[in-house]
Amino acid sequence: MARTPFTARALRELWFCLIEVPLGLCVLIIPAALPLTVALLTQGERLTFPGIGVIVMLAELLALVVLAPLIGRRLGTAHRRLARRFLGEQIAGPAPVHRGGGPARWVAATLRDGPGWRAAGYLLAQLPLAVLGGYAALVWWAAGLVDMTYPLWWPWFRNHAPGIQLSPVPALTPFGALHVVTFPGTFAVFVAGAAMVAAAPWVTRAVASADRWLMRQLLGPGRLARRVASLEQARALAVDDSAALLRRLERNLHDGAQIRLATLAMNLGMAMDKLGTDGDRPNLPAVRELVGRAHQGAKDTLAELRELARGMHPPALDHGLDQALATLAATSPIPVGLTTGIRQRPSPAIETIAYFCAAELLANAVKHSGASKITITATGHGQQLTLRVADDGHGGADPAADSGLSGLGGLAGLAQRVRTVHGRLEITSPAGGPTQVTVTLPQRA
Repeated sequence: MARTPFTARALRELWFCLIEVPLGLCVLIIPAALPLTVALLTQGERLTFPGIGVIVMLAELLALVVLAPLIGRRLGTAHRRLARRFLGEQIAGPAPVHRGGGPARWVAATLRDGPGWRAAGYLLAQLPLAVLGGYAALVWWAAGLVDMTYPLWWPWFRNHAPGIQLSPVPALTPFGALHVVTFPGTFAVFVAGAAMVAAAPWVTRAVASADRWLMRQLLGPGRLARRVASLEQARALAVDDSAALLRRLERNLHDGAQIRLATLAMNLGMAMDKLGTDGDRPNLPAVRELVGRAHQGAKDTLAELRELARGMHPPALDHGLDQALATLAATSPIPVGLTTGIRQRPSPAIETIAYFCAAELLANAVKHSGASKITITATGHGQQLTLRVADDGHGGADPAADSGLSGLGGLAGLAQRVRTVHGRLEITSPAGGPTQVTVTLPQRA
């Protein structure tokens, strides 16, 4: 907690707020600079034609209206780059405007530029945030650091002779000024400054978070464009997921059942050879051995095909997700605590995804976590299904590690499968543990 003001994230948010102050306030300069420029250029005409002032004012208003979307787009790009550089926020820019040829078409296309107008709205809505960012940086950060220096310089600059009364020294705080008269009073200022510096990161973080939310709403693509992009991404993920499942099924059939069936056919063929033709004496012990191998191969192939079918749709799901999770927990070599509260049964696709997520996370915990206890919680409220798998192991789960059993990239594969239905997968796994993975899915796919 003592290092909070000096973390890299806190310092990046401080720089973000500092740069946002002039960048945000420059929107006030543009409306003031345009009339001033026009007034200087038309000073002589105003003296010659007194009525030109009204025409100039209307022209200024029209110019501001036409320039607003253009200015919004240009400054919006600067704000997005700033958020990417200091906040790590990736906000996609809006699609470019096709203005066509000719001044009339250019003006008409500019006036119909929805993303440009939203960016202009952001510039206006961001003005109070720029002021708050400057307040957080200058008052909470800078003034707090200055207040902490009072006990250091006071003995050097306030060492007056006894009997001389000096004016109080003000110390700025967010709640007003403190007036310091004596050296012991500087320690109260020091405490106030230390508290300001300790709280400053949370103030700048609040301003940066509000600005980030505003950028997402107004500087990115429109709601329809975001929805279309989200659907396209979900479709691409669903296609990739289906292709991966088909590849896994083909590989399992080729490497498992197909080889077993080929071995079965070969054993039966050898058994037929041992039986011989009409008039030959059959080698019954060899035939019996080959038929026994073929029989065992047939049973192994049947078991493998059942396992493949169970991998596509576990029979336990026929009785609901809660029963399927109970069956899954009962087979774990590590004790599993299961809590379910699913009021409304999800759609079959959601149940299947939730089951395979639980199976994958349970297998990962058993194989990699070194845990002594695992808990699985599944709850359904409204339109949302939440699955949470936690263990008391050593942590350090890496979403990029290909440690899964599904053949889809481990945790990354699970995240991809969850995103196909617009779900979320969140991982909390610090070094030393514990690990908690939360999967949030819609009730209906």
